[in-house]
Amino acid sequence: MRKIVLLGTMVIGVAFLSASPISVNWSAAQKTLTVSEDKAVAAVGKPLSAGSVAGVHRRQERRHQTTPPK
Repeated sequence: MRKIVLLGTMVIGVAFLSASPISVNWSAAQKTLTVSEDKAVAAVGKPLSAGSVAGVHRRQERRHQTTPPK
């Protein structure tokens, strides 16, 4: 019975840590455990990035031009 409770606690803990923006870090040198909240950084307005739709469309247009740009 104790193994089942321990396993259930571990599963709930893992589910919580994977669903929330929390990082748990272990420092072997200082032997400390730190818990920190991750911050999301959104890059808005970057159409020149390689994976954006506008950037892909722009590259395709450049590749398919029939006359070279002057």
